[in-house]
Amino acid sequence: MAMKQSTLDRIRVLNKNVTNKILIHLAGRKFGHFAILTHKGRKSGKLYRIPIIAEPVENGFMIALTYGKEVDWYKNVMADGGASLYWKKKDYPLTNPQMVDQEVGLMGFPSLFRTPLKKMGIEYFVKLDIQD
Repeated sequence: MAMKQSTLDRIRVLNKNVTNKILIHLAGRKFGHFAILTHKGRKSGKLYRIPIIAEPVENGFMIALTYGKEVDWYKNVMADGGASLYWKKKDYPLTNPQMVDQEVGLMGFPSLFRTPLKKMGIEYFVKLDIQD
């Protein structure tokens, strides 16, 4: 069963103001699934860095939109046409963001993650290609 939007909003604000400030120091390391997404503000042009869970897929990465598609980082990536990802101690320039349906998005993650993502009601996923 999906979480109510008000609950998701409260969790998002907590993560933005507390959890992400801790995770940004742990993300991108050799072990674990957290990566650092760097994106440019669509209005300000400012660079932002956020910790996310990403999984490598053929020629790119899959990212779950855990708070839906109305989050700023997603809008920024779509407006700019890409971002960069620090994953397993390596930087990847990413381009061509594509919204994919839930079934395709879930298949981009290991089976260990699929069930929790589905139970959390995650509907939206974005795939980005590694820029040549």
